[in-house]
Amino acid sequence: MVYPSVAIVILNFNGKKHLENFLPSVLASTYTNKKIVLADNGSTDDSVAFVKANFPSVEIIINDKNEGFAGGYNWALSNVEANYFVLLNSDVSVTPAWIEPIIHLMEEDPKVGACQPKLLSYFNPHLFEYAGASGGWIDSLGYPFSRGRVFDVCEADQSQYNTAQRIFWASGAAMFVKSSVYREMGGLDASFFAHQEEIELCWRMQLAGYSIMACPTSVVYHVGAGTLPRGGRKVFLNFRNNLIMLCMHLPLSEKLWKLPTRFALDAISAWKGLLTGDTYFFTAIMKAHFALFLWILKPHQHQKLKTKPLSTLDGVYKGSLVWQYFVRHKTSFQKIVGK
Repeated sequence: MVYPSVAIVILNFNGKKHLENFLPSVLASTYTNKKIVLADNGSTDDSVAFVKANFPSVEIIINDKNEGFAGGYNWALSNVEANYFVLLNSDVSVTPAWIEPIIHLMEEDPKVGACQPKLLSYFNPHLFEYAGASGGWIDSLGYPFSRGRVFDVCEADQSQYNTAQRIFWASGAAMFVKSSVYREMGGLDASFFAHQEEIELCWRMQLAGYSIMACPTSVVYHVGAGTLPRGGRKVFLNFRNNLIMLCMHLPLSEKLWKLPTRFALDAISAWKGLLTGDTYFFTAIMKAHFALFLWILKPHQHQKLKTKPLSTLDGVYKGSLVWQYFVRHKTSFQKIVGK
């Protein structure tokens, strides 16, 4: 049997400590037809020299500037050839046979464009990890959540989400994508820089007729930014990119009421933050709204795909996540979605 080629591409920016801790697990992957590529995104530490000295089998490509997650991966993957790309964060510890079940699933169906493993917390392995858990979903107003993670609540993994199923988005922390589909889609939207760019890419894939899958028989452990203190830049990018994504892909009939609703809910979050002393949170949301208006005023060539009603896509909860979580106090995926 000929196994398709897989390129595991790790985007690195000053990540020596993560590479030291987690690269050995990637090298121990049992899949035979693989290569591991370190794509350095303008690092100023000695992480590249460290990898050269300690992991000589790892291919290294070097960018002279930091283009963020989106631009960095677009640059990196334009310099890599393989049947499948794996976008893998440097802070992910993988299990030996994590590649095989996903490649088997994607090879069975040519319309599967992207897939993710089950992401568990590295520090608390009994819990799902924030950045994707067991497959990404989205609600009717564009709020992303996952099988196993709703807002900041990460559930315990009790095998309740162990079935492979179609989802809305695959986590960028460990995303498998067919290289032909990635290139057909034009890659990630580099203007996003970081945060939610993988969700936007998966939305485009669905609009083009591809499906996104979760494959929980593949398991990885992610340190993740969800455990780090949130900063104004992160909040700004999350809110700005999410709203831009809605503007890009929602049909006009949905934009007309969903965007004003989102502005109102965002404003409530911002004022709540301000009243509780989180001035950076308030400022970041206001800046995100201003950035969206500037984006709307610019001419765009992004609308190459016909829009579809959001509810017709896979992995969409047709209700309101905010209502279920904050008003009805439902904090688990199963209680909200019912499966």
